[in-house]
Amino acid sequence: MATFMIGYDLNRPGQNYTNLIAAIKGIGPGWWHCLDSTWLVKTEQTAVQIRDKLNPHIDITDELLVAKLSGEGAWVGFDTECSTWLKNNL
Repeated sequence: MATFMIGYDLNRPGQNYTNLIAAIKGIGPGWWHCLDSTWLVKTEQTAVQIRDKLNPHIDITDELLVAKLSGEGAWVGFDTECSTWLKNNL
């Protein structure tokens, strides 16, 4: 199972992105959301499959990035829960 980063810019003010967030949470059994527009998700799906699943939940003016992570990372400033998830899932 791989970990993917999902990043987005939602460029249209006042939009309700509840369905996008629900779709992200439904991608795999584990997810991390400790930055405003960045999620990490553990899944068996590919980047293309994730993108295609999320695309219907964003506007045409929004941007979406899905990238498979390599397993190496460094961070600072996160609480224990966020740091522990990263240590266990990258």
